[in-house]
Amino acid sequence: MPPMPASPIRGILLKIASVCLFVCMQTFIKLAGTEVMPGQVTFYRSAFALVPIIAYLAVRHQLRGAFYTANPIGHLKRGFLGILAMGLGFYGLLHLPMPDAIAMGYASPLLAVVFAAVILKETVRAYRWTAVVVGLVGVLIISWPNLSLFRTGGFASEQAVGAIAVLLSAALAALAMIQVRQLVATEKTPTIVLYFSITAAVLSLVTVPFGWPALPLGVTGLLALAGFSGGVAQILLTESYRHADVSAIAPFEYTSILLGIGIAYVLFNDTPTASMLMGTMIVVGAGIFIIYREHQLGLERRAARKANPTHPA
Repeated sequence: MPPMPASPIRGILLKIASVCLFVCMQTFIKLAGTEVMPGQVTFYRSAFALVPIIAYLAVRHQLRGAFYTANPIGHLKRGFLGILAMGLGFYGLLHLPMPDAIAMGYASPLLAVVFAAVILKETVRAYRWTAVVVGLVGVLIISWPNLSLFRTGGFASEQAVGAIAVLLSAALAALAMIQVRQLVATEKTPTIVLYFSITAAVLSLVTVPFGWPALPLGVTGLLALAGFSGGVAQILLTESYRHADVSAIAPFEYTSILLGIGIAYVLFNDTPTASMLMGTMIVVGAGIFIIYREHQLGLERRAARKANPTHPA
């Protein structure tokens, strides 16, 4: 199939559609209730995501090639990190107000900058380090009211544990991003997407001995819808990068907080707090600044290559 011409508007619309479906996925999981085990959630999320992903790859005649991999251990590492991140993130989502969980998850791209410098030895200059620090301060502002609930016990302490779970999830998701950046050196995008869902579904089954409660049909349906929505969202996200630069569409990731606030208010009667809104604005500002700096550095590197094809940039 010949490549489609680049269309930034189409890329942005696909990105927004993927964000909407990811928020729908989170909503279905939230509606499923706190009685569901995290391992069950990650299993349904991963297994039912395979349905649209396999159909998409088959339509594009990429399914057979997607199963070939030169780095199965790399996929296993990415799957292990990803499943831990998902499980912790879903636990936090079930025990926190939805907007708080979404906003705290924005720590992941900030931490990815840190891990890229430490693990991949990438050069991170003062501007980006400053943005990371400011963004993490914003995450702390969002998290602190929940973390401070440890001393009260009961349901409030569950919220505190949920906040820690989301923060750990963000760190593990950032490590998974680093693993993906290492995988793309030898692996195709369809292969990475396919193997993640497969390994995540299989690894989720390890939690069966810890007790999976029998689920009512309605809850099972919600989890299946969550998985299907997540799979379609992943496809739309992948397609969005075919039509526009990352720097053009990445800022639209933050539309998820607006959707999350609206859905949480209507369905769960959650009203955002002043600290959550203030922290979110700080985190979003830092994230957009990092995206802007990445875009500027990319332009500089391309200019250097044009001026001197042998330039190491």
